[in-house]
Amino acid sequence: MAKYLVIVESPAKVKTIKKFLGANYEVIASNGHVRDLPKSQLGIDIEHGFEPKYITIRGKGELLSELRKQVRKADKIYLATDPDREGEAISWHLMYALKLEDKKVYRITFNEITKSAVKESLKHAREIDMDLVDAQQARRCLDRMVGYKISPLLWAKVKRGLSAGRVQSVALRIICDREDEINAFIPEEYWTLDAVFKIPGEKKSLIAKYYGTDKQKVEITSKEQLDDIKKSLEDAEYKVADVKRSERIKKPPLPFTTSTMQQEASKILNFSTQKTMRIAQQMYEGIDIKGNGAVGIITYLRTDSTRVSDEARKMSEQYIVENYGEEYSAAVQNDKKNSQKIQDAHEAIRPTDISMTPEALKDSLSRDQFRLYQLIWKRFVASRMAPARYDTTAVKIDAAGQRFSVSASRVSFDGFLSVYNDDEEKEESNTLVSEINKDTKLTFDTFDEKQHFTQPAPHYTEASLVRALEELGIGRPSTYAPTITTILARRYIVKENKNLYVTELGEIVNNIMKEAFPSIVDVNFTATMEALLDGVAEGNVKWKTVISNFYPDLDDAVSKAEKELEKVEIADEVSDEVCENCGRQMVIKYGTHGRFLACPGFPECRNTRPYYEKIGVACPKCGKDIVLKKTRKGRKYYGCIDNPNCDFMVWQRPVDKKCQRCGKIMLMKGNKLVCSDENCGYVENAVAEAVETVK
Repeated sequence: MAKYLVIVESPAKVKTIKKFLGANYEVIASNGHVRDLPKSQLGIDIEHGFEPKYITIRGKGELLSELRKQVRKADKIYLATDPDREGEAISWHLMYALKLEDKKVYRITFNEITKSAVKESLKHAREIDMDLVDAQQARRCLDRMVGYKISPLLWAKVKRGLSAGRVQSVALRIICDREDEINAFIPEEYWTLDAVFKIPGEKKSLIAKYYGTDKQKVEITSKEQLDDIKKSLEDAEYKVADVKRSERIKKPPLPFTTSTMQQEASKILNFSTQKTMRIAQQMYEGIDIKGNGAVGIITYLRTDSTRVSDEARKMSEQYIVENYGEEYSAAVQNDKKNSQKIQDAHEAIRPTDISMTPEALKDSLSRDQFRLYQLIWKRFVASRMAPARYDTTAVKIDAAGQRFSVSASRVSFDGFLSVYNDDEEKEESNTLVSEINKDTKLTFDTFDEKQHFTQPAPHYTEASLVRALEELGIGRPSTYAPTITTILARRYIVKENKNLYVTELGEIVNNIMKEAFPSIVDVNFTATMEALLDGVAEGNVKWKTVISNFYPDLDDAVSKAEKELEKVEIADEVSDEVCENCGRQMVIKYGTHGRFLACPGFPECRNTRPYYEKIGVACPKCGKDIVLKKTRKGRKYYGCIDNPNCDFMVWQRPVDKKCQRCGKIMLMKGNKLVCSDENCGYVENAVAEAVETVK
C-alpha cells in the first residue's frame, strides 16, 4: 500500500492534519527552519556572487535523522509548510537537508487547517516556487548584512549586546522622531463657545457650538477675541437659519489583516502584538473542540489581504440571512483590492467555519483565545453585512452675523453595527434637534466658554506603530511583532501604560544610525527595498541583483563610521544611596530584569541591591521614602522603602499633599486628587504642578 509523508512546520499542526488524512499518510513536523546562515560569521560569500552559506541549525540533527527515516519509507512527500515566503523557503531548505532531489516531492499550501482545505490542497500540489524562495533569501541576506556589519560597530562605539536591524532601526527612528516632535511642541491657546437656548414647551436646553460668521468658519484664539464675539451678540435675536436633514451611510469594516488584527486587539483587548500573534497561531494550528477533536478555527494569520474565498462568502451570506434577516446581508461585497501585491494569494483572517460561534466554542477556548476569536468572528461577520444608516439633522443658528451650529444623528438601520462597532465616536440621538424647523422660537439662556490648548501628537503605542509601519510600507505581516519585541528587549524603548518611550540608549543608537547610516534608517529607502523584494517574489527582479547593489554602499558606510565615529560613553547614573560595605555612592545599572543598584568599586566591592524609583513623597506611616515597586506579575504599586518593617502600600501614585478633610495622604487618579481613605471620599482637581510631577 502506498505511503505518503506530509511535512509541516509546527508540531501543533500534526495532530490536527493527521485526523483529516487516511492511514496511508504520515504527518511529521520540521519544527520551523532546519537550515540557516551560521551564527559565527556573516555567512554570505561576498567574493563569489553573494552566495549564502547555509548550515544545519544546531540541535536539528536528530530531527533530520528521523525525517530521513520517514522519507525512505514514503512513495510521495508533501511539503506543507506555511503559505508565505518564509514557509516556501523552509520547504526548499528541507529539499536540500533531506536530499529529496530524486524523490517525488510536492509543495502544498492551505490558508486554513480544515479537512476540506487540506484535502483540496493535495489535489493542487505543485513545485516549489523559487521566486518566493529567492525573495526570502534576499530578505534574510539583507538583514544579515545590516545586523552583522553594523552591530559590531555599535559594540565598539557604545557597548556590547546592542544590535542594528534593517527594519528595527527604522522602527526605532520613527519612535525617536515622534519623541522629538512631542518635545519640540509648543501648545497654542484656543477657545470654544457654546450658546445655550430654551425652546418653548421643552424642558431640555439646546446647546449649539460657535461656528464663525454666516460666511466662514472662525477659530477663537484668545480671550479678547471671544469677548468681542460675545459683545457683538448682546441683545441679538437668534433665529434658525437652516435645517438640513439627510441620510448618512456607514460602511462595514474590512475583515482583518495581520496589521488591523494587531491594532484592534491592542485597542479593545489590551494585547501586545506578540501576544496577539501567539494566540492567533494557536487557533490557526488547531484547538481541541469538544466532540470534534483538533480543528483550526481561523485562517492563516500573516496576511495583507482582505480577500475572502467564494466558499466563505456564500457560507457567511447564508448564516447572516438565517440569523439576522435578509436585509442584513450585504448586496455588494466589501473587499478592497490591495494596491501592493503583498501575499494577496492569502485570504483575510477569518473563522474557518462561521457557524462555530464564539459562544459555541467558549468551553473549548482559554479566556484570551475566546476574546481574540470573538473579535475575529465579529469583525468577519460584520464585514459581510449591510451598511448602517443614520438619519442626520444639521441646524444653523444665526444672530448679528455670527453663526452657531448643532447636529445630531439617529440610527435608522443598524446593519453591521448589530454585530460589531469599532467606532470610538459616540453617535448622538437628539430628538430635540430632529424636531427643530425654521419657525422654532429660540430664547437665549447663557454662554458656556472654555479655554483649551492644542496637544502634541500622542506617543506611539504598539498598535499605532504597527499602523505607521504598514502605511509607510516598512516590514511585512510576519515582521511587525518581532520588530517591536526586539527593540523592547534591547531597551531602546520602554512601554508604560501602552505608550512607547525612547530610552537614553535608544537615542544614542538612533543618533549613530542617522549619522553613519542615513539610508538604512531612511523610511523611503526601506519602503523601496520592500518593493524590490516584492518584485523578486513576482519574478521581475533577480534577488542577487538586489543584494549586490546594496552591499557596496553598506560596506563603505561601515568603513567610514569605524574611522570617524567617536566612542560614546554611557555613564552610570549616580544614586543617592551609599554602599554599606565600602561607603561609595552606588550607581544605577541595567540588567536583564531592569535597573538595579551596584557599587562602582567592582570588582573589589561586589555589593548590589534592588533599585526603587523614589517619587519625592514621604511615607505617612514612618516618614521614609515612598518608592515605585512591582508585584511578581509586574503590576506597579507604591510602597514604603522600609518594607517589610513598614507595610504602607497603595495602587495609585501618592502626592505630597494632605486631605483637607481628614489629613490623610492624597492620591493621583487621572486629573483628580482623591483621599487615600475611601471612607473620607474627598476629591479635588489636581493642580498643574502635581500632574507634571506624575508625568
